[in-house]
Amino acid sequence: MVRLPSLRPGRALWGRLMTVAALLLSCCEVFAQKQSETRDQVWLGYFNQTRLSDRSGIWVDLQFRTNEFMERASSDIARVGYTYYVFDHMRLTAGYGRITHFALHDPAPDIPEHRTWQQVQWFDRNPRTSLVQYLRVEQRFLRRTKGDRLIDDYRFSWRFRYNFGLSIPLKGSEIVSGTPFLFLNDEIHINAGKEIVNNYFDQNRLFAGIGYQVTSNINAHLGYLYVFQQLPAGNQYVNTHAVRLFLFHNLDLRGN
Repeated sequence: MVRLPSLRPGRALWGRLMTVAALLLSCCEVFAQKQSETRDQVWLGYFNQTRLSDRSGIWVDLQFRTNEFMERASSDIARVGYTYYVFDHMRLTAGYGRITHFALHDPAPDIPEHRTWQQVQWFDRNPRTSLVQYLRVEQRFLRRTKGDRLIDDYRFSWRFRYNFGLSIPLKGSEIVSGTPFLFLNDEIHINAGKEIVNNYFDQNRLFAGIGYQVTSNINAHLGYLYVFQQLPAGNQYVNTHAVRLFLFHNLDLRGN
């Protein structure tokens, strides 16, 4: 079987990941001193990856986010995709997402977004740690507004995302049913397209929390998420502090 080069997160890789995270956080703090606002949010999500055969599967994720902790809706996401299994540890997915960005203030309208996306996802596991990464490309069609109403036109842009998540068991030497674990996650977003002028950097999401492996195919993460985002104007920034609860459900429907 052809395998990718090992990406096991030993001491050297662990050090590099922590250095990158520290640099990103320090850059966020510097930029946040400019014109910025702070938001308190809650992020809830359900993620399902179901394997149908040796080569094919489906992806489904549903998310809901709130502002002012849980006082006001911020956005909802419904995303589906088809997955091709190149190897057991490497997957290609393409799909569609429907997103609603709820208005921060009345009488502004809620803004719908249509999004197609493609990604490559890969895994590396050893007895003490588990590392998952993906590269994702999105084509975003965001409904335009005029004053306090929607118009029949869309703003198109590209977005490129890199994500890594590192799991470390807090009991025993591997993550099995009934195991709590530490989960560290960072994701950077980069914008592109002719309508992107001031914010090629979109945002960075840094997460730290506790996970629990409920069964062999279900686990949950609960923790703190810090999002630093640059708005389209270029000189406006948003610092988001969020409680994040995600449930991950992985199924394998192949026969034994």
